[in-house]
Amino acid sequence: MSKTILVVDDAAFMRMMIKDILTKNGYSVVGEADNGLNAIDKYEELKPDLVTMDITMPEMDGITAVKEIRKRNPNARIIMCSAMGQQAMVIDAIQAGARDFVVKPFQPDRVLEAVAKAVS
Repeated sequence: MSKTILVVDDAAFMRMMIKDILTKNGYSVVGEADNGLNAIDKYEELKPDLVTMDITMPEMDGITAVKEIRKRNPNARIIMCSAMGQQAMVIDAIQAGARDFVVKPFQPDRVLEAVAKAVS
């Protein structure tokens, strides 16, 4: 059975890009969310194997959402995705519990490498 993934990004175009990369490579995208609050609800509802999480979003940012999801499920697997490859953001994301960090614009190979590593 393919691994299930929840894609979280406030930009529909970015969600579509990630979904495309993942589905073409045998992963099952079971849901999408456009902000951190929706991500938490969707995570609870869908219990995916992995979450790809944007950092900068309205309502609730990705790092806060990661902390909330990990409070509910310490074993949650989350990969951060952001255009801002600043060192501080990467460190915050990893400290919050993210498994990896992928910088936009996405390189399909890098996304797949991060996902494979996180779900194995």
